[in-house]
Amino acid sequence: MSFVDIQSDEKPSALTKDPNWWRGAVIYQIYPRSFQDSNGDGIGDLQGIIERLPHVASLGVDAIWISPFFKSPMLDYGYDVSDYCDVDPMFGTMGDFDRLIERAHDLGIRIIIDLVLSHTSDKHPWFVESRVSRDNAKADWYVWADAKPDGTPPNNWLSIFGGSAWEWDTSRMQYYLHNFLREQPDLNFHNMDVQDAVLDVARFWLERGVDGFRLDTVNFYVHDKELRDNPAVPEDQKNSDIAPSVNPYTWQEHRYSKSQPENIVFLEKLRRVMDEFPDITSVGEVGDDQKGLQIQAEYTEGTERLHMCYGFDFLSAPFPTGTRVAAILNRFQDMAAESWACWAYSNHDVIRHTTRWELSAEAQKAYLALLMSMRGSVCLYQGEELGLTEAEVAFEDLQDPYGIQFWPKFKGRDGCRTPMTWSSNAQNGGFSAGKPWLPVSSEHAAMSVDSQQAAPGSMLNFYRRMIAFRRAHAALQQGGLVITEATDSHLAFIRDHDGKRMFCAFNLSDAAMTLRLPDGVWHLDDSAPFTAEQSTDGVHLAAWQVVFAREG
Repeated sequence: MSFVDIQSDEKPSALTKDPNWWRGAVIYQIYPRSFQDSNGDGIGDLQGIIERLPHVASLGVDAIWISPFFKSPMLDYGYDVSDYCDVDPMFGTMGDFDRLIERAHDLGIRIIIDLVLSHTSDKHPWFVESRVSRDNAKADWYVWADAKPDGTPPNNWLSIFGGSAWEWDTSRMQYYLHNFLREQPDLNFHNMDVQDAVLDVARFWLERGVDGFRLDTVNFYVHDKELRDNPAVPEDQKNSDIAPSVNPYTWQEHRYSKSQPENIVFLEKLRRVMDEFPDITSVGEVGDDQKGLQIQAEYTEGTERLHMCYGFDFLSAPFPTGTRVAAILNRFQDMAAESWACWAYSNHDVIRHTTRWELSAEAQKAYLALLMSMRGSVCLYQGEELGLTEAEVAFEDLQDPYGIQFWPKFKGRDGCRTPMTWSSNAQNGGFSAGKPWLPVSSEHAAMSVDSQQAAPGSMLNFYRRMIAFRRAHAALQQGGLVITEATDSHLAFIRDHDGKRMFCAFNLSDAAMTLRLPDGVWHLDDSAPFTAEQSTDGVHLAAWQVVFAREG
């Protein structure tokens, strides 16, 4: 498939050396199956990403995070890896990946790839060998355990995808652990050979030229060696950010099945490998209801562990009132003032935030401004810049095993994974000349890139302006943060860097309000994507309005 990209003003620029480029960076997540299909098979691919890189560059982001493209049976759409060191043919070739890195770097964009180290596919050669017997060379590479005397699993651990986390294997006459699908057996990180093998995987891709890793389920690597039962969660605490309420997984405190202290030792090993290469970063995904922020802080403390972590604090259902946002930011800062967070509203695993929080266009813009003003780095999910909503996917079109398992109470993740829409008039929104793997939303087609391109007030152009505004102010990228006011309807804080301070205030409601500026001399920033009125009694903010003011 070939086409003329809608961007005609690309300005290639070489990357500059900077070991701290990730601090305050804006990272754009690409779910490759749904970004751009270049060969008409209905599935996005690496060549499609290359062809659409000018769009990504036009946003002004610093890096791309690409979800898994490794060889896989695709039962969990790439998160079940059967070969860590090769590209699945449906996405292209290793040569395509090399060209992707080269083209992205020419455009000044770094490449972060998604490493899934906690588990593999059951088709991975390691597991194929491991399950043959109890005494082969890889017998201990996965988490195997004998049944209880009555034949039941070794303990009460549950799978996120439903049911027991243990699967009986007739070859070894033992159970193996799987925190996700039964076809995704967990690696045994208590085995040093396993640790060495996955560190070699990281080194392979670093030598290939990647600029860092997004580490899937980073707190799931190590399990409790004694296989102790998880305790129950009290009835009034069963709400979960990482699993739907219909899933009994939310009924346990996962004290022993993940987030073990030995995990930190492995992360320090991984950091030493990354430090062998220049300008590398890492973003760890932390999935934990009870201790999420604490784990994020622990995993990013100092300079010997991960560079950044993100959890589900803003990927969850609760509406982010000013009070809630302030509590999350303050708690993270109190736990680890020197650590660095990475914040996101949407990704490939959750309902798109526009739908999840029922945001109007004005509210979307206010919340983007807030995201771009927080202390930390930022992840944006493809289509977010278009204001895409969660797509409706009929049961017969579902691909996600998670949704099929818990339908209809939980519809899975396909609604946030439907294809990008590039052209309002083209077949399948310009995504593919063939039948897409998931249907293209008719609502999304009307929100396509080309339909927003020339409209100054479009969501797409607002994203570009807000990203550029953040990039223009070091205080927003790397400065400290002190919250000055927080209610459910508004939030205000000061960002400071090298003696320069910026006041940021957000009206997170449908009602107009007046806010006082901090003591001192402040001037509204005329370059900000918002306009506000200043008078002797403060700053007047219309509904969902934001103000940025500089001191001096």
